[in-house]
Amino acid sequence: MNKIINILKGQKIESPPPIWIMRQAGRYLPEYRDVRSKVKNFLDLCYNPKLASEITLQPIQRFDFDAAIIFSDILVIPDALGVKVEFVKNEGPKLGKFELKNLKTENITNHLSPIFEALEITKSRLDKKKALIGFSGSPWTLACYMIEGGGSKNFDLTRSTAIQNEKFFADLIGILTKSVSEYLSLQIKAGADCIKLFDSWAGILPPDQLQKWVIAPTKKIIADIRKNHPQIPVICFPRGIGINYEEFARSVKPEGLALDQNVEKKWAKKNLQENLGQVIQGNLDNFLLAFGSKKEIEKEVFEILKIFGNKPFIFNLGHGILPETPIKNVELVINLVKNECQHAL
Repeated sequence: MNKIINILKGQKIESPPPIWIMRQAGRYLPEYRDVRSKVKNFLDLCYNPKLASEITLQPIQRFDFDAAIIFSDILVIPDALGVKVEFVKNEGPKLGKFELKNLKTENITNHLSPIFEALEITKSRLDKKKALIGFSGSPWTLACYMIEGGGSKNFDLTRSTAIQNEKFFADLIGILTKSVSEYLSLQIKAGADCIKLFDSWAGILPPDQLQKWVIAPTKKIIADIRKNHPQIPVICFPRGIGINYEEFARSVKPEGLALDQNVEKKWAKKNLQENLGQVIQGNLDNFLLAFGSKKEIEKEVFEILKIFGNKPFIFNLGHGILPETPIKNVELVINLVKNECQHAL
């Protein structure tokens, strides 16, 4: 068993803590850009098992991270449901209009089979000491993209729809909750050792709606996973929810809780690590990693290790790595975490 899974299952691990980073397989790597240049459509890359597996393993081969996260995208769920999804250069994802009655909930297994195959290939090639992480977008965040038809600054249409047309929105969240549960279960069957739920836009909701549209669906998904795959730990990332991380942790009780970079670390240590016994993952600023000096990065890494490192902890970023990030900065962080952490603790 590997360090990350042991930590998530509550076993005490000596330093150094394990490390992986969000979006570790991506545009900052020249080997990724080389593969990407050969495929015109981004989703075609996600649905090519051999290439998706190759990309998943690139950061493991280069950096020796403690976990691989399968190369894919959160929008494969709406795509499987029959919503038109395309990635437009310099604009991001664009999604077509949909009606609830036309969403093809029966499509998850077949449409997403290439991702399950990519997991199987990766599992067969990955060192047994390293965790293989499967993932999905959470229902709220998926609904945001589906209703807006793409990205948005504030997701105003989604917020107003959830209030003005609550039954429609609740039905959509119900469909997405069921679809995400099925998708994650199939990833586990294909070899995922751990699951991560990304709720990228949880932070735009006030507490009562956070409870309704983020916490409640997430609890249901985790209950389904624990019923069918009790040995598989879950990491949740409700980005941007601030002090509501405490209520999220108390209600959802995930094995791991990923913190964004805006969470005050000493607050998180006291209220999440100590009071609730929550395993923390995080939370180096991705902009500092990309644009900070060696001295600034060193200081922040040591600060994170000093605050979180004496409890079960997984080192990561507070958001996905930026394409502009120099590889030397990633190498610096890995060296600091793996070889120098005793100076910080």
